[in-house]
Amino acid sequence: KQWYQRRVVITAGVARVLNSRSGNEIAAVSGDFTDAETLFAVRKLLHSYDSEMLFTEQNFPLSASGTDMRSSYLFNTSIAGIEEADLVLLIGTNPRFEAPLINARIRKTWRNSPVDLKVGVIGADTDMTYPTVHLGNSADALIDLANGYHSFSQDLKSAKRPMIILGSSLLSRPDSIGLTQIIAKIAGQTNPDEGWKVMNTLHSNSSQVAALDLGYKPGVPDLSGVKVLFMLGSDSGTITREGLDDDCVVVYIGSHGDAGAGVADVVLPGAAYTEKSVTYVNTEGRAQQTTKAVNPPGVAREDWKIIRALSELADNKLPYDDVYQLRTGMGRIAPHLLKEGEREEANFFSEAAKLNQIGETHSVSSEQTLQAPINRLKDFYMTDSISRASQTMANCVKSCDELV
Repeated sequence: KQWYQRRVVITAGVARVLNSRSGNEIAAVSGDFTDAETLFAVRKLLHSYDSEMLFTEQNFPLSASGTDMRSSYLFNTSIAGIEEADLVLLIGTNPRFEAPLINARIRKTWRNSPVDLKVGVIGADTDMTYPTVHLGNSADALIDLANGYHSFSQDLKSAKRPMIILGSSLLSRPDSIGLTQIIAKIAGQTNPDEGWKVMNTLHSNSSQVAALDLGYKPGVPDLSGVKVLFMLGSDSGTITREGLDDDCVVVYIGSHGDAGAGVADVVLPGAAYTEKSVTYVNTEGRAQQTTKAVNPPGVAREDWKIIRALSELADNKLPYDDVYQLRTGMGRIAPHLLKEGEREEANFFSEAAKLNQIGETHSVSSEQTLQAPINRLKDFYMTDSISRASQTMANCVKSCDELV
């Protein structure tokens, strides 16, 4: 009871600070596991203070159509659609460790294909569990492919159902705009069957697509001038105290208190995805709902409920009292978030392609490799705040070391 009272006092203190600020002085950054309900609640809260400072830790180049068109950031072919592909080009991704389900689909297609499925790789030359053609490990390989200097260029042009899969780690590079321009040029040179989608972005966290669907901006900008910062499980280390004003109040809302909690002035314990029934959107744009397996420990609460309580203590009550009312409001902005289990396909592919051809050409770095961030089995087991806090995952890493 005493700890509960302290939490109310602390939250009320945050509410007072929040009421003393407005506009761009208030910001929020989404991490890897932020559910759609929380993203929407925070969006409503910040809009009530005239703030549009909503960001994600994961970056994305904003050239051409940027994130205005979902076709730019979805896995457009769909996961099931992999089985219809006759060629796959992997750029800066290792699906064996980054997305085993997608890798299994590629392997299944290769095994069942009446003709050999061609799989090209630009990045690290590793064992994907099926034959691949290694094209290179730098932007030079992309340039050669776009200019038709590589034999794989002809394979791409003759394929009827080609897939280009782009790893999300490339989108955070300084030369990401230049890279996406070259990749768009390569995609534009293909001659797919009518209705076939070529470009696919493979996201590495579960919150990115829903955040972009709800209007969050990708990447963390310069946060100087921000006086109240909400970190929604933001644990990748992109935000440091050195990058914030001395008088900035940082509020961390999350379940595992990783790197983000070390930056925070106030920690409000949230619930992990196993401790709440909420909505996520996967890399292909399919809305999925979790089912609560256990209750949050101690005084931890579902993240959207924390935002709702904070708004009431700030005398700025958000207009919902339960998750059903919240989802009704969320559905007015993004109706597909309420279509559990359904994949909402993107559109305006031709318009996005035309926009990619407009504007100045950006340079790329040939020195930095296009290697995926995970290329070893031991790295697979600790990729986020939840797995890093797991003793079981630590034992898996130890077992990998012992096998070497």
